[in-house]
Amino acid sequence: MVYERKQYLDQLIKKKDNGRVKVITGLRRSGKSYLLFNLFRNNLMETGVREDQIIALALDEIDNAKYRNPFELNQYVKEQIKDKTKRYYIFLDEIQFVSTVPNPYVDAPDAKLTFIDVVLGLMKIPNADVYITVSNSKMLSSDILTQFRDRGDEIKVYPLSYQEFYEHYDGDKRGAWRDYYTYGGMPLVWTYETHEERSRYLIDLFSRTYIKDVLERNKIKKDEEALEILLNVLASAVGSLTNPTKLSNTFDTERHISISPGTIDNYIGFFMNAYLIQKAERYDVKGRKYIKTPVKYYFSDPGLRNARLGFRQIEETHLMENVLYNDLIRRGYDVDVGVVEQHAVEPDGKKVRKQLEVDFVINRGDERCYIQSALSIDEPDKKAQEIASLIRIPDSFRKIVVVKDYMKPWRDENGIQYVGVEQFLLDEDFLSH
Repeated sequence: MVYERKQYLDQLIKKKDNGRVKVITGLRRSGKSYLLFNLFRNNLMETGVREDQIIALALDEIDNAKYRNPFELNQYVKEQIKDKTKRYYIFLDEIQFVSTVPNPYVDAPDAKLTFIDVVLGLMKIPNADVYITVSNSKMLSSDILTQFRDRGDEIKVYPLSYQEFYEHYDGDKRGAWRDYYTYGGMPLVWTYETHEERSRYLIDLFSRTYIKDVLERNKIKKDEEALEILLNVLASAVGSLTNPTKLSNTFDTERHISISPGTIDNYIGFFMNAYLIQKAERYDVKGRKYIKTPVKYYFSDPGLRNARLGFRQIEETHLMENVLYNDLIRRGYDVDVGVVEQHAVEPDGKKVRKQLEVDFVINRGDERCYIQSALSIDEPDKKAQEIASLIRIPDSFRKIVVVKDYMKPWRDENGIQYVGVEQFLLDEDFLSH
């Protein structure tokens, strides 16, 4: 099955030969390598680029282990650039596998050479265009962007969106939504046909790839059990407000494990660096300020989230919210969790302040929109509950309630729009209408 990954391929085509290194980031096995080595490579060859003008190395493969040494990598690539009259395209996949080595020419213990030195050197070759993939955002933020400054372009690759998945869904389309929020959008999961095969693939992917990467990358030797438990706790609480202190208390009371909030915060950072989870901050809509804690965490892929829990907690409410969050991020929006304060009077006359939640406050440039995720609004009380926060927002930006059921989009007397989740996810331009 071939997924076109048009959103990302178009970005690569647009940035081709622009004199900057193209940094393709994202979760391992989400399709970065296929995008570069197959889709973009085919596009280059269709436009007249010859096979010998493409220099490609997958650095996570054992056959290329030699080139994880920056000296060997640099020498190999430069040896392939044999004709100064030709344009060469350099693909270095999973660049984080390149080791940091001592600089033998400098008499200082902290003098090191890394893949950054290799890439910076390759960028200076006039007839070379450089592309790298990265599966660790810590390397991106602390190393690549700092060193490359204005010489790098990032292309963020996500697992298959619902729209990409739906276009190739082989079966009764009425089952597509349930399959997507159950097994997610990791491309290879859909090469399997049965639940047993899909679940085994995702569970193995987690343990053999992501956990292994996090442990090795962060040199964790003693707390593997705590790391695994934390992932399970985050998976169970997806879309719920939490913070490291609350999670630390959970470890203490439910697991009888003592682990500090600071350590938990570090571990969550490791998961975020590996693109496994993402964090949504809380934003006071009326006060126009961020609330430091608590926050929400979402998994980058619902299938991976379900795999952490052995497919035992497939709760559509939270999974729908997770899918919406991922899709909004993929579309290029900044996404926060909204808070609206409500002043109310209790039956006994006591005045109270309540905080109402807006699932998503999204921004992109001067665009803003408020989105509520709701399984159903069939009952008047349920509808009133879902829109309580939206009707108290004192501005004219668009307000939307996304529901599970298929429905023709409509607006109520408050100007709030209602739409089915599948219609929302399948219409890339819905928020621009």
